[in-house]
Amino acid sequence: MATAGDARGRLEVFLGCAPGVGKTYEMLATARGLVDEGVDVVVAVVESHGRVATAALVEGFEIIDRRRVEYRGTVLEEMDLDAVLARKPQVALVDELAHTNAPGMPNAKRWQDIEVLRDAGIDVLSTINIQHLESLNDVVAQITGVTQRETVPDDVVRAADQIELVDIAPQALRQRLAVGKVYPGGRIEGALANYFRQGNLTALRELALLWLADQVDDNLADYRAAHAITDTWEARERVVVAITGGPESATLLRRASRIASRSSAELVVVHVVRGDGLADNVPMDMAALRELAGGFSARIHTVVGDDIPATLLEFARGVNATQLVLGTSRRPRWQRLLDEGVGTSVVRDSGRIDVHMVTHDETRRRNRLDIRDTRFQRPLSWVAAVVVPVVVTGILALLDRWLGFASESALFFVAVLMVSMLGGIGPAALSAVVSGLLLNYFFTDPRFTFTIDEPDNLITILVMLVIAIAVAALVDSATTRRMQAQRAGRDAELLSLFSSAVLGGADVPGLLERVRETYDQAGVSLIRRHQRGAVTVESSVGAAPPVTEDDAVTVCQVPGGTFEMWLAGPELDGRDRRVLASVATQAAGAVQRHQLEADAAEAAAIAQADELRRALLSAVSHDLRTPLAAAKAAVSSLRSTDVTFSVEDTAELLATVEESVDQLAALVGNLLDSSRLAAGAVRPSLQRTYLAEVVHRAMAAVYRRDPKVPRVAVELEQAWAYTDAGLLERALANLIDNAVRHGGGEVTVQAQVGLIEAVGAPEVEVDDEPRCILRVIDHGPGIPLAERARVFTAFHQYGDQNGASSGVGLGLSVARGFVGAIGGTLDATETPGGGTTMVVTLPMRADRAAPDAGALR
Repeated sequence: MATAGDARGRLEVFLGCAPGVGKTYEMLATARGLVDEGVDVVVAVVESHGRVATAALVEGFEIIDRRRVEYRGTVLEEMDLDAVLARKPQVALVDELAHTNAPGMPNAKRWQDIEVLRDAGIDVLSTINIQHLESLNDVVAQITGVTQRETVPDDVVRAADQIELVDIAPQALRQRLAVGKVYPGGRIEGALANYFRQGNLTALRELALLWLADQVDDNLADYRAAHAITDTWEARERVVVAITGGPESATLLRRASRIASRSSAELVVVHVVRGDGLADNVPMDMAALRELAGGFSARIHTVVGDDIPATLLEFARGVNATQLVLGTSRRPRWQRLLDEGVGTSVVRDSGRIDVHMVTHDETRRRNRLDIRDTRFQRPLSWVAAVVVPVVVTGILALLDRWLGFASESALFFVAVLMVSMLGGIGPAALSAVVSGLLLNYFFTDPRFTFTIDEPDNLITILVMLVIAIAVAALVDSATTRRMQAQRAGRDAELLSLFSSAVLGGADVPGLLERVRETYDQAGVSLIRRHQRGAVTVESSVGAAPPVTEDDAVTVCQVPGGTFEMWLAGPELDGRDRRVLASVATQAAGAVQRHQLEADAAEAAAIAQADELRRALLSAVSHDLRTPLAAAKAAVSSLRSTDVTFSVEDTAELLATVEESVDQLAALVGNLLDSSRLAAGAVRPSLQRTYLAEVVHRAMAAVYRRDPKVPRVAVELEQAWAYTDAGLLERALANLIDNAVRHGGGEVTVQAQVGLIEAVGAPEVEVDDEPRCILRVIDHGPGIPLAERARVFTAFHQYGDQNGASSGVGLGLSVARGFVGAIGGTLDATETPGGGTTMVVTLPMRADRAAPDAGALR
């Protein structure tokens, strides 16, 4: 419960996999316990859906009266947000989080009402089914065949203070449904055969469990980060596989995937980029590896670190891994004496993480003899500078009787070169001096003294020193160039990583999250500097993103001085700053691009509205003015005192007024309907409907407009469909009126049940679902094939040049909008023998009656 000091109320959500699992019942039971504890609880809105047990639990609660809203002739009851705010209870029960409010309410969605209640300090208990989550909408549609129009952003539910899963076995839910505890008797058989199939419910239950498991896992990660916990908690199996990008990486990925699948664990792939730029000389194909990892439902995480074993273990502990998969070392055994390698270091320091060492074909590949880049490089150079000349001296002491001064000098030259090859001018010079002194003392006459009698001996020592220094300088220069090239390759790899994220569609937060993960930062923010020193945070990620410059440890500026990237975490050096400057430029460019796209979209919307306004003015300038002029002329004649009209003349003038007013009413009605469709305000009520009554009401509306219209033949029999009778009537009235005005003769309305591919409408997508097909047939001049799609465009009036039009070109546009809103399709085809046939297809199954999302706009 929220305390008096809380500025915002808490939200507890009861999550279910399908209707009827008992979410509302559990919410009411929880609320009953709060009431027993003395908590002030009110029912803001609870939907029992006729379920007796749920309705019984509502009794005894204080219930806030609902607000009554009239919409299209129907009175709807919605939660009275103002009344709940005025009552200000401690806890409000608000059922059905995904509900869409009726037009005219303060907020479009109920979850927005809940946010208002929480802002007022009121705790809220609510319910939702898994199919209403935005991220799972397409998955649920694929499983059940039903697209949910009412969805809630995942972030809204994830932000709840508590989520409780109300779970029930699929078979138990079907039994509840069969005995009438979920739906009334008339809907049970259809529900069991369609949405509530055993397989559907099992899949939905798994979705709910997995989604909640991810939520719990995120909460656990946040808790561990907040409390600086690095020890592995084996709450969930998670396998991390480390790849180098070399040929063995694919083998490691496949093996790790099998290890993960055996324990139903999550697979995480990590690639460590050496911070010093040093790397193995192996070919890398990260694009192919990313594709392979994607096939295992994994993503490659790239991190930077100088110490690969420490970086790997830090990453593994950061994601709470339980197992770590590594490839065996490619190093020969002697080289492991100098550096134990990544695998041995990881095994030694892994702690509670199990480490798998996977063999691969690349193990047989041997690197050349090269101790550079090992941790013993510099110490070994100084040791060798002394030890190698001493060893050569010992060998020459044994061979002195057979060798001369020239041979002994050559062997010391070789020793000096060996030390010089290790790198470092200092060790090379030391080796040359030690070698010269030993050569002079032991092998130059007079022996066992440092006196030099022959100038050649002195020149030999000096040449030895010069050669050692020169070779060491060359080795150091080559090593420097090599390290620079490797660092450039490392920077290029990181830039490629971030660029691929941008090209892959990652938004600014996604790019910043890549930066945060790669450089092990606690938080990253992209900020914009304004004039007079004002700063705004454009985007931020992480548990503790910097919000002021004092919070930032590393600051990367974007050229131009407007944008900066702030990082909170380990301080980064100059090499990393160069890469981050490029990434920050990309992020700033993305922000500016999004702003330009928003401005362009706004300008396009204004241009479109202006174009529609011009089209509307152009259309109504004639089509509204003509009936107005006729009505005004008739009324003026009737009001005139200069002329006396007979009864027949008066009746004719009144008929003209009535006809003109009917035309105006029809035109205004189409304009209003078009506005409602554009605003997405059409909310169909779908139910089984027999079409005969709908067609006759549509015909009556046409006859009211013009009693002189030709006869309309009707051939319907007992046709029916799942539809909204009111919307279908409006659509058919426009189609029949259009056929009467342009058909030039008898109009026929037919109905047929069958497959779409058999009804002669090639423009309609073919499937194997039976549909009810309505045809409005005329025998007029017809519509050319090139015009058939355009006639459904708003303000398009085919036939204007012949004076046949008497509207603003909205009739067919509104008709298609209404038909799409009730889950059907409307297309124009040619009538055999000449004319136009308007083909309306309507669903005959409740689960296929979902409206076209685009038809409501």
